[in-house]
Amino acid sequence: MNRFVKGVDPVIFLGSAVLIAAFVGWGIFAPDSLGSVMAATLGWVIGNFGWAFVLIAFAVLALCIFLVLSHWGSIRLGPDDSRPEFSTFSWVSMMFAAGLGAGLLFYGIAEPVSHWTAPPHGLAEPRTDEAAQVALRYTYFHWGFNGWAMYAVMGGAMAYFSFRKGLPTLVSATFTPVLGPNASERPLGRLIDALAIVATLFGTATALGLNGLQLNSGLEYLFGVEKSNAVAVVIILVVTGLFLLSATSGVDKGINYLANLGSLATILLFAFFLVVGGSTVLVISQGIESIGTYIIQVLPMSLQTGVGDEQWMAGWTIFYWAWWLSWAPFVGMFVARISRGRTIREFVLGVVAAPTGFGFLWFAVVGGTGIELQRSGKADIVDALATPELSLFTALDVLPFPVISSALCIVLIALFFISGADAASVVMATMASRGTLHPPRLVVVVLGVLMAGIACAMLLVGGLTALQQAAVLGSVPFTFVLVGVAWCWIKALREETREPTGPPAPPVTRPPSRGATAAGRPS
Repeated sequence: MNRFVKGVDPVIFLGSAVLIAAFVGWGIFAPDSLGSVMAATLGWVIGNFGWAFVLIAFAVLALCIFLVLSHWGSIRLGPDDSRPEFSTFSWVSMMFAAGLGAGLLFYGIAEPVSHWTAPPHGLAEPRTDEAAQVALRYTYFHWGFNGWAMYAVMGGAMAYFSFRKGLPTLVSATFTPVLGPNASERPLGRLIDALAIVATLFGTATALGLNGLQLNSGLEYLFGVEKSNAVAVVIILVVTGLFLLSATSGVDKGINYLANLGSLATILLFAFFLVVGGSTVLVISQGIESIGTYIIQVLPMSLQTGVGDEQWMAGWTIFYWAWWLSWAPFVGMFVARISRGRTIREFVLGVVAAPTGFGFLWFAVVGGTGIELQRSGKADIVDALATPELSLFTALDVLPFPVISSALCIVLIALFFISGADAASVVMATMASRGTLHPPRLVVVVLGVLMAGIACAMLLVGGLTALQQAAVLGSVPFTFVLVGVAWCWIKALREETREPTGPPAPPVTRPPSRGATAAGRPS
């Protein structure tokens, strides 16, 4: 048995596994009890600490801007002579699949149309051209720079301490400046790694649940499969087996291949919406204008606390920031593992700007098409918003080749499901195995099963609402960890680049050489 769990930290692995297993059991055997406790706890968290999520989302973006512009940006994540292992396309593809992928399909049409019918903070009259601009701007906001900045700070710090300082690839290792060189062995360090695993389990389980719901909707559209939470649970269990096969094949084989395949399929679907979506010129013009407005206003938007509009903030902005936070240890460690040799400037720009740039184009075209289909009366997407996983297939149903495009979406959702869960299970196993880049397969399998268990339990507790609640609650403890990681990384960068202190060395005097002036320069 020892060879199957060699190198595993039993405190971190068993502690987090038992905690999550108890939570899953609670959800399966007493779903009503768990649902009421989660709802009450979430209300207390949002009411008392909603502002903290807003402040953190602003602070990490400000820090990323500073890192890109500062002299620290030229420091490599590794020795000075190291160079990147993966091509830029593969690098971006793996980040995209792990940190964004399936969310684009779930919310690509549902969120812009929802904001168009009920503009945030009363900024426009519903269902107007101005409302369309506001809807797209806030969709970019929730899927844009702030969220990826969380990944960049977490991943950049982990890559720096791992590849440049030779420490384990663990969240706890980033606390070396305050906990000492054996930070990952200290009780506080082990607690930090356990919190990272718990946050990752809840965050990725939310994504798995959303994917299960949307796959169920697609199968209902194509094959008449009954749509219910129970069927979604079965789908999650089936796909879980597939992603565990991929996860045990390693990053180079499984995740890299699936990520590239998923990225190419996403580009194909994007081109389909662009070419046959209708109102192409209007959608592109509207998208360009809304992207420009977002870039100009992103910092002021980041400081909005939604006073007087707390319910909307809780359901959208705070949920998103909490969800991004819960994914930060997973995506952060994953992008750290694939980013050795890149400079901090290259890393931050790549993580924050590259996936976000495609996200802009996606929501501008796909979301804009959804708004135009609703405004023209060709599709009743508003009616589908009660079950947002249906909105994508509702739009595809009125476009050319609906069966082919819907089948492509089902395959694409499954690919992102597998690649995202694949990466998450490997990363969590790494956290539980003292940072080894090749964790035991048994640990990968156990944590992958627990992740699927949370998703299934939340669907039984309350469907989409319970999944969103789990993401927020799972991220709360990790907010403190992210703040600590940022502070420790800055401290380490300052120490590396600090000039030597002490009295200056006395000048060395030499007799002037022949052919030189008194100043020492050739005459």
